[in-house]
Amino acid sequence: MLILRRKKGESIVVAGEIIIKILDIDNNQVKLGIEAPKSISIHRLEIYEKITKENISATNLPSDVEEFISQKLSK
Repeated sequence: MLILRRKKGESIVVAGEIIIKILDIDNNQVKLGIEAPKSISIHRLEIYEKITKENISATNLPSDVEEFISQKLSK
């Protein structure tokens, strides 16, 4: 995991096409702005995990296979 320190107004570039900008810092919250091509999906982790679980459930796989896949995706 790469760990960076950024101040309000500073940015990070990912893969040459995604820009993450620190918009505001207030108490324990950081407000981010993300610029990325429309072809790239951006989700909060908890939403991404929910979508992934729903997609796995939709395949009607046995529950032990669903659990295995979920564990691998959450790492």
